Amino acid sequence: MKYAVLGTGMVGRAIAGRLAELGHDVVVGTRDPAATLARTDGDAPYAAWAAKHGDVALATFAEAAAGAEVVVHAGSGLAALDLLAAAGADNLDGKVLVDISNPLDFSAGFPPTLFVKDTDSLGEQIQRAFPGARVVKTLNTLTADLMVRPDGLPEASTVFVSGDDAEAKAVATEMLTEFGHTDVIDLGDITTARGTEMLLPVWLRLMGSLGTATFNFKIVR
Repeated sequence: MKYAVLGTGMVGRAIAGRLAELGHDVVVGTRDPAATLARTDGDAPYAAWAAKHGDVALATFAEAAAGAEVVVHAGSGLAALDLLAAAGADNLDGKVLVDISNPLDFSAGFPPTLFVKDTDSLGEQIQRAFPGARVVKTLNTLTADLMVRPDGLPEASTVFVSGDDAEAKAVATEMLTEFGHTDVIDLGDITTARGTEMLLPVWLRLMGSLGTATFNFKIVR
């Protein structure tokens, strides 16, 4: 499968690296590849990560999306619509668009608030903005390492999928299964992304209380 992973941060690197490890053709998308490779700020420059993942290519958002069968949005929720616009609506049309971002607003500090909730969701906003894409919301309720290696926990836990297209959700669920997820709950259409996005305030408080992000929800039934 040909994947485009849009975003070069911790989440994008985790997803891209794991997909490549599983044998997929992976291109990471960024606004300016040369600037991304030249950046030296932070504890983990992208160039250092790329040197260890020679099988993962780097391209512009549009180039990455154009050549992909499945596009994974792993960027900031606040910039999601702008990022996807840079990828190009034509390059997203007809494709499965897996959105794992959250509508977090850090303008008032930590913990963040949600800039959309209750009557709408970021997943829905993305679907409305790019009606030709087949948006699936998933993996936004756990930390990056557990997204791709759920066996980091001592027992199985739960992930969710939301989307209007059954085939797209099946493709996303296959990716989740490859990552090692064994309990995937289909919540329904894209409006159900409101529920998983609104789990984030609870998730953030749990992280503060537990002193770690290495945890997940488990639906016992």
